[in-house]
Amino acid sequence: MNAEKLQYLAQKLDGEFYFDSTMRTLYATDASAYREMPLAVAFPAHVQDIKTLISFARLEGTSLIPRTAGTSLAGQVVGSGIVVDVSRNFTKILEVNPEEGWVRVQPGVIRDELNLFLKPYGLYFGPETSTANRAMIGGMVGNNSCGSNSIVYGSAREHLLAVKAILSDGSEAEFSALSASEFEAKCRGEHTSGPLETRLYQATKAMLSHERTQENIRREFPKPSIHRRNTGYAIDLLLETEPFTPGKEEFNFCKLIAGSEGTLAFLTEITLHVNPLPPKEIGLLCIHCQTVDESLRANLVALRHNPTASELMDHYVLECTKTNIEQSQNRFFVQGDPGAILVVELADHSQAAIEERARALVQDLEKNQLGYHYPLVLGPNTKKVWTLRKAGLGLLSNIPGDAKPVAVIEDTAVDVEDLPEFIREFNLTLEQYDLYCVHYAHAGSGELHLRPIINLKTQEGNKLFRTIATEIAHLVKKYRGSLSGEHGDGRLRGEFIPYMIGEENYRLLEEVKRVWDPGNIFNPGKIVNTPAMDTFLRYEPGQETPEFDTVFKFKEQGGVLRAAELCNGSGDCRKTQLTGGTMCPSYMVTRNEKDTTRGRANVMREFLTRSPKANRFDHHEIKEAMDLCLSCKGCKSECPSNVDVAKLKAEFLQQYYDANGVPFRTRLVGNFTKANQLASLTPWAYNFIFKNTFTAGIAKKAMGFAAKRSIPLLHSTTLRAWYKKHRQELAQQQKTFPKKVYLFCDEFTNYNDTDIGIKAVLLLERLGYEVLIPEHEESGRTYLSKGLLREAKKLAQHNVAALKDLVTGEVPLVGIEPSCILTFRDEYLDLVEADQEEDAKSLSVHCLQFDEFIAREILNKRIDKSLFKEESRLVKLHGHCHQKALSSVIYTQQMLTLPANYKVEAIPSGCCGMAGSFGYEEEHYEVSMQVGELVLFPTVRQQPAEVIIAAPGTSCRHQIHDGTGRKALHPIEVLFNALK
Repeated sequence: MNAEKLQYLAQKLDGEFYFDSTMRTLYATDASAYREMPLAVAFPAHVQDIKTLISFARLEGTSLIPRTAGTSLAGQVVGSGIVVDVSRNFTKILEVNPEEGWVRVQPGVIRDELNLFLKPYGLYFGPETSTANRAMIGGMVGNNSCGSNSIVYGSAREHLLAVKAILSDGSEAEFSALSASEFEAKCRGEHTSGPLETRLYQATKAMLSHERTQENIRREFPKPSIHRRNTGYAIDLLLETEPFTPGKEEFNFCKLIAGSEGTLAFLTEITLHVNPLPPKEIGLLCIHCQTVDESLRANLVALRHNPTASELMDHYVLECTKTNIEQSQNRFFVQGDPGAILVVELADHSQAAIEERARALVQDLEKNQLGYHYPLVLGPNTKKVWTLRKAGLGLLSNIPGDAKPVAVIEDTAVDVEDLPEFIREFNLTLEQYDLYCVHYAHAGSGELHLRPIINLKTQEGNKLFRTIATEIAHLVKKYRGSLSGEHGDGRLRGEFIPYMIGEENYRLLEEVKRVWDPGNIFNPGKIVNTPAMDTFLRYEPGQETPEFDTVFKFKEQGGVLRAAELCNGSGDCRKTQLTGGTMCPSYMVTRNEKDTTRGRANVMREFLTRSPKANRFDHHEIKEAMDLCLSCKGCKSECPSNVDVAKLKAEFLQQYYDANGVPFRTRLVGNFTKANQLASLTPWAYNFIFKNTFTAGIAKKAMGFAAKRSIPLLHSTTLRAWYKKHRQELAQQQKTFPKKVYLFCDEFTNYNDTDIGIKAVLLLERLGYEVLIPEHEESGRTYLSKGLLREAKKLAQHNVAALKDLVTGEVPLVGIEPSCILTFRDEYLDLVEADQEEDAKSLSVHCLQFDEFIAREILNKRIDKSLFKEESRLVKLHGHCHQKALSSVIYTQQMLTLPANYKVEAIPSGCCGMAGSFGYEEEHYEVSMQVGELVLFPTVRQQPAEVIIAAPGTSCRHQIHDGTGRKALHPIEVLFNALK
């Protein structure tokens, strides 16, 4: 289609409309194995925009692909038409009726945020996908999503009461429950929106009234006992309603719409049944088993005890969690190396009741000789267990190399009684092809997520993709199961539906699509008339993985491209500030896919794979996607696949500079330390310039910094100069200390935050430590943040060489600024040459943040708590992003409770928004402040004057001052001030 037509359409919309290569690339994939470039991407502002898009698609012979969070695993939102993203503007909760137990929402409302809204009403929307903190109601309805608690709450279909939708002719219709007489009236054209809606009822009546058709459906569709089922359109459920089966429930087209994957109509409003809040007390009995088969037999025993969930993790999933930064902390309940753990959730009115039920279940298991260890997890720790289970999908993609656990047969559902035998045959089938499988998820519902390890980049892997899908389809049919339990048919399973339900029934599905959407404009190629399941794959058969000469080695990932390919599209980076966490701060502000970890990884992967240029990094599209990355490192820990976009961005920038030169401001920021070193000769002159509004304005404009941003001033001396003088004084006093520690004199503390450095030295000395500042270079953080990696590499190599024989476990290197000391544990390991790798690794474990060191010394009982005051104070703590990603804020909390009556509360903020130079830069200032306004600024403003605001990051403290006018203290200052 020519650009003029698309431009014309853009002008007719009040919402945004894009057809540039960057946006199309971002929407070419979802969380599946598929990739297809869309024609354009639309963000409709209101219902009229959607009607305009439908009219355009009908006239121009193109299609619309409804999309919310884009976490589909079967390629549901991948296609060649116009992607219509409602996640930005259709996000309102419209009405709630507590008395009748329902809520009306727009399709872009996030499931977990809906429940936050419903909680004060004592209500709860039950279906809970593993993506619930970003999954949206429209997507959940389209996919008929459920989740771990489906044995109690069922799927979205069971909760869908009514919808407002725009049909393919542009008319608006409402669908809800109808009595038999109301159904007949609709068939006569009474109370319908027009001819198309009337035809829907007439065609359905004609289709389902024949006795032979009814027999076919009841014989061929999945067993009714399988509640998780998304095989084709749900005409079997429509059959079991009053017009066709006497004594059954009322007819409601919502049963058909749920699970229709946006192929029948465009939903604009959704009315859901909601339940009373579940019991507050829950306990998780974590049944350790030797094998998956044993756990599935234990599952049948567990189901007799009325659990609210019964979820499985096999040893492959558990093994992956050992090396994940965040998830390794959630393994606290795991004993040894079990072959599988079955997590059984028990909910009740009291903890005592849960403990009693757990004892009864354990007795039952022991009687049946099932399981060997049965820890009962209660309270806040239950969240850690579920986080571990839900992280399985992303973690599995972290396997090094090109062979990955593939979503191909991952969604089979059978009767729960059939599950042990089905899984036994399933694994025997895989063994024929020398494959093994990862098992996890919904044992209680008869559905495990089963992912064989396949390399889709090879011809053999591509062939195996189809072969395995075909073999397992036959096995599922044998058990009369559903090929999809919750992930949907999409383009992955669509071609197997004729076999799964029979050719005659499949023709009924084709008729459903034809009646609802005669122009084939709604998400074509899904469920019916799908392309072959091994076409339009993200990786083409026989595709080479190009190698690149990079500054970072990306050794663990197998190169920079594979580091980007770690992203499997699960969309954890689309969570909002209401969910918590750091990743991804710019997305939380813009709600733009371009600003997600996933979006950035996808754009980089696309151009590194397919670019015709000699320097494949030399693309403005990658630069555009990386522009609002704050390099906060949130993705390094919070992304289940550990996609480190800060690292990818730094490498990209270096390669991009190689092609296009280094901008002036980039050089200026990178050389921050050198500039400060020069300015420190006459600090009064530097400070005069930036204290004076007129001269500061000129200087900031010249540097490309925001006029509203204050600039850090220089201290009257440097920390090194003070320290040298201080050491001379100690020598004169013949002062000695029983213990010793090295202090890393980072570039920010040395020149700007000298007071904090001085207090750090004096505090450590008061605690009995001789403080030694070794000779070393700056950390290189400013160079890393601006992508000047070759400069950073020189510093890394120098510092490793200088400190490797000095720093030990007994005498560690302690840092004040988290982003600087943590370079030793992060970037240095991948920057130094091969001959320094072991030295860098050995050194890294002895490089500690100040709070980590103090927490360790507290644990070893080396600190006298009586040195501190006993007054009561409240400290509100904002943790540094790198600290959250690579360490933990817990150590700071432990340090600040040395004064007996200090209470420390972590502010539930993500990134402060400053992120080094990001918040200073003119074009990024507004986004920087908006990030601060998400959680941090409002929380700080609410605090009374006597509350201490603490933040270990120099940028964070500066941002808090600029955003709120409050002075935040380094935790070192807080502790120093608390000394008696």
